[in-house]
Order: sequence, then C-alpha cells, then structure tokens
Amino acid sequence: MLLPHRDSAALTDPLEMLELPVGQQWDGKIAYLDRDGVINVGSENYVNSPAEVELLPKAAESIGRLRRAGYRIVIVTNQSPISRGHWDADNLDDIHSELRSRLLTEDSDAHLDLILFSPYAPWEGAWARKPNSGMLEAGRQLIEAASSNADFSSLRLQFDADWVERPDESTSFMVGDRGVDMAAAESFGVRGIRCDPDIGIAGVVDSILGGAA
Repeated sequence: MLLPHRDSAALTDPLEMLELPVGQQWDGKIAYLDRDGVINVGSENYVNSPAEVELLPKAAESIGRLRRAGYRIVIVTNQSPISRGHWDADNLDDIHSELRSRLLTEDSDAHLDLILFSPYAPWEGAWARKPNSGMLEAGRQLIEAASSNADFSSLRLQFDADWVERPDESTSFMVGDRGVDMAAAESFGVRGIRCDPDIGIAGVVDSILGGAA
C-alpha cells in the first residue's frame, strides 16, 4: 500500500502539538483541508515554487477562526508533480514553509498542525491519493497520538479495512474544491464541504462556525 507522506518529517516521527488559542481544550475536532483552491490560489500547472504561493483572501483569518473554535488543522493535498518528476519533496517543503509563514503573518493563530501529502501520480493507485482516504486516516491517528503524548516509536498506523475501531468524526469536516476531495471525505466518513476555488475556505467558514468570531 502506498502511504501518505508528511511535510518535513517521516510519517510517524514525533509530532509536537501547539496549544490551541484562547485556552481552548481540544475535544477531537479536526478541520481536514485541501490546499490549492482552499487556502491558496491553485493552478492547472501546479504551484511550483515558494514564489508562486498566493493566499486566497481571508484564508489565514479563516484558519485562525477555526483554531480559536477548537479545531486542529490537517492539510491533505495531492502532489503528483513529485512522482511525475517535475520537482522533489524538498521543493514541496519550501513551498509549505512559505505557506505557513504567510498564514502566520496575516493571523498569528493560523497554525497548520499537520501537513500530509500524496506524491503519487493518479495511475499508481495509491491509497494515500484522494479520492481515497489514506491521508485523512493518517491525519486523525497522528493528531490523536500527539494529543495523548503517545510513544511514536511504537506507533503503527492503520488504513482502509485494517482500521476497525475508528473514532467519531461527527464534529469534524473536510473542505475541498474538487470532487476527489468530497469522495475522500465520504470514504472516510466525515462531512465534506465543497468551496469555490476562487474564494476558498473563507467562503464556507461562516457556515461551519455559525458566524462565530
């Protein structure tokens, strides 16, 4: 099985959890977010360098609002340019470093708790690639492990039919701009919310939070 990859780390390396803002205690809520067309402007030719990172309007504020409401933020993004040979994972790390920096510049609470990516091309049939739910499955288990101070050296992630006893996802959601995002959400059993790629997360955050600040 072709598994997800993690930004700047091996998949099961220890993950440090920052405290949630305004004294929020995490109660299991996760916002699973696609990247391009949700947080930043996407392109049919891919986002190929840090210089090409352009945040969508109010994306940082929206992520900050989610974290202030008690959500952990997990990015789940297909990145086939790696498998296609256009560039490597080090370049993707640089892109994500720029993304994180720009988000935090606009809203100091807009921290991304975890970035997972699928480097595989569509024809490889990877469980990690949306519309499959491998990245969401890994995201939940890694966030749970980090939040409970689990021993990552013995952490063994479970996927697909092998993961039988799954936690409740009724308070979590997945935001994406494409059908593959909604299919991954359905496969995982979490509410899928489709956004306009020209507006992104800012266009749906009020409906998620009910207008809360």
